[in-house]
Amino acid sequence: AQGDAPGVVAMVANREGMIYQGAFGERALGSGVKMTVDTVGWIASMTKAVTSVAAVQCVERGLIDLDAPASAIVPQLADVQVLTGFDNQGMPTYRAPKRDITLRHLLTHTAGFSYEIWNQDMQKVQAALDIPSVTECRNKALRLPLLFDPGERWEYGINIDWAGKMVEAVSGKSLGLFMQENLFDPLAMHSTSFKISASMRERISGVHLRGPDDSLAPFPFELPQEPEFEMGGGGLYSTAGDYLRFVRMILNNGQLAGERVLKPESVWALGQNQMGD
Repeated sequence: AQGDAPGVVAMVANREGMIYQGAFGERALGSGVKMTVDTVGWIASMTKAVTSVAAVQCVERGLIDLDAPASAIVPQLADVQVLTGFDNQGMPTYRAPKRDITLRHLLTHTAGFSYEIWNQDMQKVQAALDIPSVTECRNKALRLPLLFDPGERWEYGINIDWAGKMVEAVSGKSLGLFMQENLFDPLAMHSTSFKISASMRERISGVHLRGPDDSLAPFPFELPQEPEFEMGGGGLYSTAGDYLRFVRMILNNGQLAGERVLKPESVWALGQNQMGD
């Protein structure tokens, strides 16, 4: 009512089950369509935890070594260089990294990758080399350099998209299909996918932007439904209820309703410092 948000879905759960759920406002301002507890939304970077768990499933199965060179699985990572600056023509200059990128680096955002939305140097690289935003889900979007040597700093970026590429390479399946078979089906997350199904579209909420006067207005944005790659760092659509099933799996040490998707020791490791000081 105050205009802080077009609509809200709020839920509380613990490992046993749902404690509270409610929905308020509209799915899209001015639509007259009320927000409901089963409303579908773009969950953006909340996708990262799901992709990370999929990658850990591959580690459990011996398909990926956390500390081996990731380029052995995704050869393009062998070509990634560290950005050193720009020449007189505005073209980026590089040097070789001191060590190989590993899955552990990718999962902890310590590989050296960034996001252009928070880094002006990445914006300059994109402009110079005609590299699109990652939300276009084009493979060229991932061809960004590193800001520092792997394992030496922390920077939020396209790391989990590369982790998703590793899952695809070792499984021989698209990231979405791997998740469907190994997470969404076992956990009964029936409204979670990179591709918006007909049923999901009937319940989808819109994206809004805030204007200069602080007012909100609908903004026609949707991720590509026939992407070059499924964006492990931010591509999923889901519901609050589905996501809480994923969270409750973590709270229950890797299983929900008798369906185990992670070993308890893997869940324990998810909560530990994996990047040192």
